[in-house]
Amino acid sequence: MAARLLLRAALPAAARGYAKKAAMKSKGKSLAKEGLKAPEVCTDPTMLTTYAMGVNYFKDGPEVALKPDSEYPDWLFEIHLGPPKKLEELDPNSIEYWRRLRKYNTWHRNRLKKGKKL
Repeated sequence: MAARLLLRAALPAAARGYAKKAAMKSKGKSLAKEGLKAPEVCTDPTMLTTYAMGVNYFKDGPEVALKPDSEYPDWLFEIHLGPPKKLEELDPNSIEYWRRLRKYNTWHRNRLKKGKKL
């Protein structure tokens, strides 16, 4: 016990607490940061009808040329691109009907849970 007291008296008391907050260092002069530039938009109608603009993922190189419709699969032209169909418009024997029904029921349960208080 006496050895501990002597040891504590010999060592300086360490202050315990939180770590220091890091100081904000500025690098050079405060210049405005350059923002990201948006890609260039092509407005040439002949280019838009003959090439798939923005599809080429290489930095350098030509744009991808569009092929005639006969070279694409038939299902590509049958894809529904409009707003999603309502539940009443779907066939009850299809998987899309049951997926939509499950989604609507999930939304309904979430709305009911949101109003409950603990």
